[in-house]
Amino acid sequence: MVVLGSTGSIGSQTLDVAAWQDCEVVGLAAGRRSDVLVAQAWRWRPRLVACDAEVAGEVEGQLPPGTRLVAGPAGAEEVAALEADTVVAAIPGFRGLAPVRAALREGRHVALANKEAMVCAGPLMWSEAEAHGARLTPVDSEHAALYQALLGEPPEGVERLVLTASGGPFRRAPADLSTVTPAQALDHPTWRMGPKVTIDSATLFNKGLEVLEAAFLYRLPLARIEVVVHPQSLVHGLVRFRDGSIKAQVGPHDMRLPIQYAITAPGRPPVPLEPLPLVGEWTFEAPDTERFPALALAYAAGEAGGDAPVRLNAADEVAVDAFLAGRLGFDGIPRVLAAVVATASATAPDWSTLDEVDREARAAAQEAVARFGRAA
Repeated sequence: MVVLGSTGSIGSQTLDVAAWQDCEVVGLAAGRRSDVLVAQAWRWRPRLVACDAEVAGEVEGQLPPGTRLVAGPAGAEEVAALEADTVVAAIPGFRGLAPVRAALREGRHVALANKEAMVCAGPLMWSEAEAHGARLTPVDSEHAALYQALLGEPPEGVERLVLTASGGPFRRAPADLSTVTPAQALDHPTWRMGPKVTIDSATLFNKGLEVLEAAFLYRLPLARIEVVVHPQSLVHGLVRFRDGSIKAQVGPHDMRLPIQYAITAPGRPPVPLEPLPLVGEWTFEAPDTERFPALALAYAAGEAGGDAPVRLNAADEVAVDAFLAGRLGFDGIPRVLAAVVATASATAPDWSTLDEVDREARAAAQEAVARFGRAA
């Protein structure tokens, strides 16, 4: 296997699964966590590792014999193209798109944990997969749940897909979200994730990304994709069928299960985890899109089409960075998103224009941060 984003939350849990199943890891791609990458390289002895160019000097000379280093974005693409049974794509954000494309162009099976690949380039990714005989399996717990619930079901029998959301740390309080600090937003009540995903969960934008991902991944209109808030986070996804029946996938708060399924499906080898107790209260409620407008903005961007999803994603990456740096209030994040989506074009990007659309959207988002930010 190849692990892209190996030093992050999903990447490190993927390596747990690799240990469980005695997998050979032939490639690792990481960002700036050079010490973690070096330790992983000594544990797994891959043929190739990649890191950000800024930390290449910290990695060079520290690797085991037989492991070669490549740096920068092209390095991650080279790792992604290695011959492997599965490429786990867990490099977050827009920068994860090119490595996913590189793996698909080699005809690999991609276990996809990068939402943005589908949000920003869903039709393009499917074209690459179909042209090169590649395969995509979702890793996100919600999409892995839907994937499993849909297996063996005729598409014409599906009424709608239901994604569950934890509701994040601010589902009930405080009443004034403008007072929220980065430390509070990073304290998720259920999941332990990287900072970007954790902030997106707090604004419910993460669920908006998953809605758009579902539309492209399962090729369904947005009107047939529903979100419900389920604070216990034990039911990960549901499929409603036209005959009124429902299939749901239930599991503990452990991402290693959907990761392992993506790698081993249709097999289900045993895992060293305690079984989920089927006791306690499970609740479901409608999301509050007035309190959390980022979710509604994702639906609006999906309905607008064109390059709106790309611009929405870029705006959020800029806005979350600004919030974590103290330059933007928590309630300013959806304001930045709305301002940037308003600049969208009806023309969907292709591979030749995708990067330029992303750059334009980031510039517009920086202007919006300056307008709505702390210094304004």
